[in-house]
Amino acid sequence: MFVDTHAHLYHDQFRGDRAAMVQRALEAGVQKLYLPNIDHDSIEAMDALAEAYPGVCHAMMGLHPCSITAHNDDALAEVERLLGTGRYCAVGEIGIDLYWDKTHLAAQQEAFRRQIRWAKELQLPIVIHCRESFTETIAIVEEENSAALRGVFHCFTGSPDEARRIVALGGFVLGIGGVITYPKSGLSETMSVVGPDHCVLETDAPYLAPVPYRGKRNESAYIPFIATRLAEATGRSVDEIATITTANAERLFAQPTNKT
Repeated sequence: MFVDTHAHLYHDQFRGDRAAMVQRALEAGVQKLYLPNIDHDSIEAMDALAEAYPGVCHAMMGLHPCSITAHNDDALAEVERLLGTGRYCAVGEIGIDLYWDKTHLAAQQEAFRRQIRWAKELQLPIVIHCRESFTETIAIVEEENSAALRGVFHCFTGSPDEARRIVALGGFVLGIGGVITYPKSGLSETMSVVGPDHCVLETDAPYLAPVPYRGKRNESAYIPFIATRLAEATGRSVDEIATITTANAERLFAQPTNKT
């Protein structure tokens, strides 16, 4: 059994074959699909997918850093209100993105901190978007870290030292996706040093499809390609990778015992 811990399956790219795509994932052994929110505009479609596939599709709630502007109070208030309903399995995706624009860094940092604190209050994991911003992102997580905080650094592509720094937080894992299949990414080499014991699998569908589908639409059924490459890089079997990453995902997304 596999778990796709990060997939935007509500995206318009799946409009024509969404049901078939979910079925392909199940047939490929990918039994759980976790859906990160982006902003207000993605909520309705994401919730509908989670309702259509109970026990398979699991929705998160958060405000993506690329949706952060100079004025975020209303958007964050909506996130806080929806998290309070108890319908969501994680706070995500949240974090810092400096790839496209550094204009709103301070606002991204503030929104990130606020959402981390809600996660701690609600005993929910966080799903971190960290693009061209490892230093800024890990600094906040280290400052906010506590026994109540756990999460995943989604789409990890960093160095062995960065991986060790994440693992040292105690409650965090590395989200490994299609990038590990790209020959020039360096991620296979990193994982050969780090090992798979603190990893979960993800697609980030419809983005970042693994080889042999690179450049095409990604989907959750492609998780086995990612697992195979992680197995090759770390000297483990695919079955071992499935067992390790699924157990890590189950721990990560385990719901609070006092949740009603």
